[in-house]
Amino acid sequence: MSLLTIGSVAFDALETPFGKTDKIIGGAATYITLAASYFTKKNNLVAVVGGDFPQDMIDLLQTHGVNTEGLQIKQDEKTFFWSGKYHTDMNTRDTMDIQLNVMEHFDPTIPDTYQDCEYLMLGNTAPAIQRMVIERMHKRPKLIMLDTMNFWMDVAWDDLVQVLGMVDVLTINDEEARLLSKEYSLRKAAKKIMEMGPKTLIIKKGEHGALLFQGDRIFFAPALPLEEVFDPTGAGDTFAGGFIGYLASTDDISFDNMKRAIIYGSAMASFCVEKFGTERIVNLTEQDVNNRVLEFVNLASFEIR
Repeated sequence: MSLLTIGSVAFDALETPFGKTDKIIGGAATYITLAASYFTKKNNLVAVVGGDFPQDMIDLLQTHGVNTEGLQIKQDEKTFFWSGKYHTDMNTRDTMDIQLNVMEHFDPTIPDTYQDCEYLMLGNTAPAIQRMVIERMHKRPKLIMLDTMNFWMDVAWDDLVQVLGMVDVLTINDEEARLLSKEYSLRKAAKKIMEMGPKTLIIKKGEHGALLFQGDRIFFAPALPLEEVFDPTGAGDTFAGGFIGYLASTDDISFDNMKRAIIYGSAMASFCVEKFGTERIVNLTEQDVNNRVLEFVNLASFEIR
């Protein structure tokens, strides 16, 4: 089934305890579409970049089967840029620089060839833009998934609440879940958030795994203990891309299949953190992905006698 992703295609400059980079390709939609490309063949992108964005990076997306017809190129403007520095624990970071550039006035255009999409992934961006995309679809997709962050809860609360009422799946981290719900218990938080609109909620807990909530049902996916973690940037977006890419490829949105999807998403995220930026997720094989998923299965598989 066809997947449509909207979000940022950007430049990142990163510093972690393991090294630093100059400008490299980043952005939520970049990670999402690259991760999804390992599962679904109809992988459409809506985003905007400036005239400074290299053609070879667009070629990279296209090589992975990402349809870039919806990628706007503003020749006289600059691409969105973010620079961050991670602390020693790799769970916290400081934003060193952020330049909205083309994203400041992003007006998403949905090509006619994208209008038949069954799965819509709203990458982390302004809630008003996310709502605009939903309203510009000629028919409602089978499943709409949204990612957001604490920044929008602080500066665009009303817009965020409005778009939450329009989506099926929300993915946020544990800190954001507590902020959005004003509850410390994640079970209580999940119940409150699902009352705001999304029938399904994913709460990401970084190196401690992820929780899937739907109604009274809960599933926990562990995180894979890795020998080395170089860069957590984009891990959450890669997770989302693996999750919705798997759903789109199987065209099954049951809770049981979402449990499988959360493992595939976790597997993709575990690759992402092993190198800087998108470096690790651009050259995977099907066998690499399957082997990593089996590691997750073996990690938590046991019998009760």
